[in-house]
Amino acid sequence: MVRSRTPSVRSVLFALNGSIVPVIWPRVLYTLVLSAIVVWVDFHVLSLKVGLNAAPLTLMGLTLAIFLGFRNTVAYQRWWEARTLWGELITSVRNLVRQVLAFMPASSAAQRADLANRLIAYAHALRHHLRESDSSPDLERWIPDPTERAWVLAQPNRPAAILARAGKAYADVLRDEGGDAILIAAVDREFGTLSHTLAGCERIHGTPIPYAYLLLLHRTVHIYCFLLPFCLVGLMGWFTPLVVGVLAYTFFGLDALGDQIEDPFDLMPNDLPLDAYCRTVENDLAVLTGNPIVPKPAI
Repeated sequence: MVRSRTPSVRSVLFALNGSIVPVIWPRVLYTLVLSAIVVWVDFHVLSLKVGLNAAPLTLMGLTLAIFLGFRNTVAYQRWWEARTLWGELITSVRNLVRQVLAFMPASSAAQRADLANRLIAYAHALRHHLRESDSSPDLERWIPDPTERAWVLAQPNRPAAILARAGKAYADVLRDEGGDAILIAAVDREFGTLSHTLAGCERIHGTPIPYAYLLLLHRTVHIYCFLLPFCLVGLMGWFTPLVVGVLAYTFFGLDALGDQIEDPFDLMPNDLPLDAYCRTVENDLAVLTGNPIVPKPAI
């Protein structure tokens, strides 16, 4: 999605694209309706104006805010680490392109295209591996050899398989050109970084925040928002639905946002734009292949 770096006040207040509102609006609406019912009953049915004391609300809100802050900090750390890993992947790909252009001048156009296509295939395979989606269409495009492609598709870890073949292909070209040990070590370091990226992304994807902690947090948020109108009706009167709506939007929004960025490789609006990163890899390697640069998707 496209976001302006200097958003207007109108877009900040009313934008829905990329907002958490489409996810939480049913819960917020529920609290608004509940608040309106509580206020109406308090004013028209219960003449004693019975309401809960605000002290439990304050203590519970403080505890809940601490829990939400801790959980969202952990979720953002996971998101940022994933972004850092993909940044390292793009950096390593660019370094490998530079090394081919600078230190393998005798390599043929077909060899350069093969080296570039393997790295592009790795990026796409990693994206599909993390999203648990079908990588066959992208691998069919970037691994033209049907025998090798069938071998890769048969592997349980396709990015690792592609990376192993790519490392061997680079080593073969270096040996053919008589590359020295220092150059070979430099190229191997870049492949080590790509392997580190794969392992780091798998660790984030395969190690979610403990479910019991999330369950406790979700339940507490719902209980807190359910009790809000009963605690505020005696103080706020007919303004209770407005205040409850703002508080429910805040707490439900923080809770849902943590859910979205906990797995940064998903397809939610606030997850990492992996398609754009793969397009960046394609464009950076277009120098080797001679292919036209494809515009990046809007993010």
